Amino acid sequence: VQLQASGGGLVQTGGSLRLSCAASGRTFSTYVMGWFRQAPGKEREFVAAISANGIITSCADSVKGRGTISRDNAKNMVYLQMNSLKPEDTAVYYCAANAAKVVTSTSGWYVYWGQGTLVTVSS
Repeated sequence: VQLQASGGGLVQTGGSLRLSCAASGRTFSTYVMGWFRQAPGKEREFVAAISANGIITSCADSVKGRGTISRDNAKNMVYLQMNSLKPEDTAVYYCAANAAKVVTSTSGWYVYWGQGTLVTVSS
């Protein structure tokens, strides 16, 4: 599976962005998908994950109520809608695929990673 994240950019505090991740391959619908982020000088952290059929989702406490993960298996796409953005949301956002079918925040479960898209939130 190859993943390509897009949709990042510069946004003001309180603004919104929708990140997209395009996946190649016929098996996309069998993977749990996740979003992670890494801010400058910090470790990569979990943002959200969604089950293969889109029914189960999980969000980090830091984005709960502001972030929504969704997917469209017909289009091989996964999305992260981020609202009420804060400067601390500034990071490179990565999408990732988990072949073990576990909706988890643990990055080690994810075997395929996209190249990342930069989100910058200005104060």
